[in-house]
Amino acid sequence: KARGETLRAPIAGKVVKVLVEMGDEVPPGTPVIVLEAMKMENEIVAERGGKVTALNKQAGQAAETGDVLVELT
Repeated sequence: KARGETLRAPIAGKVVKVLVEMGDEVPPGTPVIVLEAMKMENEIVAERGGKVTALNKQAGQAAETGDVLVELT
């Protein structure tokens, strides 16, 4: 089964919570980041899961549409 994925911001917004840490094993379907856009909080979910190898945004940082938020391998 394929693992690993690049999680990108689907919309521009602000990262309000990072729910994983470097090195975490993330099962498929796990929320990894909460992005606030237009007063709504959106959970960004790992579809395939994997190990967290990059956290590109921290809570409080802005994210543009398409920005890479988390990398899983």
